[in-house]
Amino acid sequence: MSDILAELARVRDAFDKPTLRLLDRKWAPLVLAVFRTTFTRDQRAVAAERLHQQVDNYFDELRLAGEPVPDGVGRALCMQWLGHNWLVRTRDDDGAEHYTLTSYTLEALDLVQALARDRTLISESRIHTILDVVRRFATEANPDRQTRIERLNTQIAELTAERDRLEAGGDIQPATNDQMLDGYTNLLSLIGQLPSDFKRVEEAVAAMHQQIISDFRGETRPIAEVIDDYLAKSDSLMKLTAEGRAFEGAFTLLRDEPLLVDLRRDLDIILTHPFAQALTPAEQREFRRTVKIIQEGIRDVLTQRQRLSATLRDHIVHYNVVHDRELDVTLRQINLQLASWMRAAGPRSRVGIEVVPAKIDVKHLRERFWDPAEDALPPPLEELSDTVPPVLDLDAIRNQGGPTLTRLRQELIAATAVGELDSIAEVFAALPDDLRRPVELLGLIHLFLGARADSPDSDITDAGAHVAAFAREERVEAVRPDGARRVFAMPVLPLRTAAADVLAEGVSP
Repeated sequence: MSDILAELARVRDAFDKPTLRLLDRKWAPLVLAVFRTTFTRDQRAVAAERLHQQVDNYFDELRLAGEPVPDGVGRALCMQWLGHNWLVRTRDDDGAEHYTLTSYTLEALDLVQALARDRTLISESRIHTILDVVRRFATEANPDRQTRIERLNTQIAELTAERDRLEAGGDIQPATNDQMLDGYTNLLSLIGQLPSDFKRVEEAVAAMHQQIISDFRGETRPIAEVIDDYLAKSDSLMKLTAEGRAFEGAFTLLRDEPLLVDLRRDLDIILTHPFAQALTPAEQREFRRTVKIIQEGIRDVLTQRQRLSATLRDHIVHYNVVHDRELDVTLRQINLQLASWMRAAGPRSRVGIEVVPAKIDVKHLRERFWDPAEDALPPPLEELSDTVPPVLDLDAIRNQGGPTLTRLRQELIAATAVGELDSIAEVFAALPDDLRRPVELLGLIHLFLGARADSPDSDITDAGAHVAAFAREERVEAVRPDGARRVFAMPVLPLRTAAADVLAEGVSP
């Protein structure tokens, strides 16, 4: 007998999961395109109303382009996707609802992304990764002490020989662009699986949260026994599921801050290789966001786990032992009275019991009573005349304002006409102290550049000289209104006589 029946059952179980149900639908490309456009690594949650409107806008755009789209509005389609377990709707502390992708949807998106890549993932980098992992696991799995010592000695000897060769001046063979690109593709594949892995752990904790709430509501055992049971579960909360156990093992590494700092530095070093020039800025930013992806995944899992712990704590805090005992005593008294009544009552005897108390006939009931504090006079105003700041005069206010363009234009026209000064910096240095504020330097450059833009002598040759002058710098000293002096570095801006005519006409840039 072959294993075809068992394999068929396993394949059917796989196709029943939301991941393959999403890929096996007629509108799968359209749904995945909406998810890829709306949800990104930077925007993992979208407001519910916003997603409804975005789906409507996307479908209108596709209809105009001649693409077929399913019937229905965005809200109804999002509710369908929610029912298929492709979306999750949550409510934040402010009451606003948001949609996030499930781990099944993230797996489907990763599969589509992998199939859309031009390069294969079978590479030298991936083989080396597999060999390194297998070698490390084999060393950890082997209980023989001597074998482990021999492997460690071999690694130490190899590393020592390489260090001695480099210290002796040996050549360093840089990695080629193809090797770096293969390694980058391998890393990108591994990094791309992190969001879905974290999401599976988060969903496992959320499922446990729902199970605990359901058990609390439908529990028939004594409440003290239930609390003891779930307190024991809370101590080993993350060890009850395979996802939780895997996360606990990885969390011991991921919470090591120096390790994440080294990871961020290594990612930057990888992008300094010449192969990174072929990557787009978006791909480089996504590669650098690896540490942020890890930190966000850890934060989401811990937040979900805190919600579960809060559920246990709230149930324990709000549980009232006294009321539980009073209810038990009341029910026992009812049973005793019922047994006494049954001994004397006939088969058709009845007892009239008012389930709802009778209404109280009250014509008017005051809702608010007179409060003397509400009729009290407000406290007297405090005298604050001594704390009033001094009044500024017009000159002090003007010193705090923008540049004095009229006087600056006159000084610039005079300096350009005389021709004794060669640059804007020299013009600024020759101005009186009240015109040498830092803001006046900006106004002087503003007037000069406006005059050069309108000057008829601004030909191509002069523009080239002007650009060459920008490559050089000179320093100027400005005087603040309080007398403090600041030195600024600025590009050399040479004066031209032709600019005086433009400034004299009152041209304002």
